[in-house]
Amino acid sequence: MTKIHPTAVIEPSAKIGNDVVIGPNCYVDSGSEIGDGCILDANVVIGKNVKIGQKNVFYPNCVIGRNPQMLGATPDTICGGLEIGNSNMIREFVTIHPSIYSDSKTIIGNNNLIMVGTHIGHDCIVEDKTVLSNVTQISGHCKIETGVWLSGSVLIQQFTTIGKWAYSAALAGINHDIPPFCVVSGHYPPEIRIINKRGLNRAGLNEQQQKAVTDAFRFIFRNKAKTPIIENAKELAAKGGLDENVQAIVDCILKSSLHRHGRYLESLRRKH
Repeated sequence: MTKIHPTAVIEPSAKIGNDVVIGPNCYVDSGSEIGDGCILDANVVIGKNVKIGQKNVFYPNCVIGRNPQMLGATPDTICGGLEIGNSNMIREFVTIHPSIYSDSKTIIGNNNLIMVGTHIGHDCIVEDKTVLSNVTQISGHCKIETGVWLSGSVLIQQFTTIGKWAYSAALAGINHDIPPFCVVSGHYPPEIRIINKRGLNRAGLNEQQQKAVTDAFRFIFRNKAKTPIIENAKELAAKGGLDENVQAIVDCILKSSLHRHGRYLESLRRKH
């Protein structure tokens, strides 16, 4: 049974699923859809045309789907979409913005924990099973792949990709792509430190797969010949028949090299 607090405001065109709880002073704007079993605690704002899946929990004072923070934008600026999957835990004071393009959308996947004060900018893709710790700040057009864990107050430059099951230490300032399964720390420039052993386990890799990733990491980043990382990645790529997780690491490095700042998505930037 759906429960809506009498102080909540739901626009007539919004669609509310079954067993939804909407708390005091919440607002759901026109065209939005709230899936079955969602909970909106007090003072949650859902913007226009936001599509939300099932069993998501929004803690107090979240602002989800209001217009992006960009020069010249007004409350009447027409923006794109925002889609949120299922079973996400979205804590207090989180902000997530829709796409700046009318034909595109920001995407949040499933089973993510997004902690207090986190900001996810326009046109981002956050896949599944991520942990975005307190006050993480993700600029627009970023991609956060499955299983990524970002510690507190991590800052991410626009168009940056964080590869699957990577981990960032707190207070990192990340301005270039980070390959899968890596641990990164530091601030402009950040540095890749070690392999994320906990990430290997969380990803469910077996012993053979873990060894393949660890060996590849050592070859690329700890090569005794001290050859450039990109040359090591190219050498691995030329061998072929790589484990799929090793291939993901190699692909990330090769793609990021296509842009002078090491951010592959910059090469796909739309011209305004």
